[in-house]
Amino acid sequence: MERYIIESPHSEKDCDKAIQEIAAAGFLHHFEWGCKDGVHSGWAIIEAENREHARQIVPWMMREKARIVKLVKFEDADPLHKNSA
Repeated sequence: MERYIIESPHSEKDCDKAIQEIAAAGFLHHFEWGCKDGVHSGWAIIEAENREHARQIVPWMMREKARIVKLVKFEDADPLHKNSA
């Protein structure tokens, strides 16, 4: 399994709906939100088989704007990124 960070932006108007949709999908406990600080986005770090599986966590209404980033850890500070896949 790979690790991904999901950034799921939404408008202030859609804030309640976004949170309700994530909760209905069963992923509310994975997300942290910036809404109370005026940044209407949710972030989650999840494990998934691939990027598309990670994207499926995001409700369809927010999927187009979502950003999915594969995360890697480097074992040392080697600038050649030997450990990335």
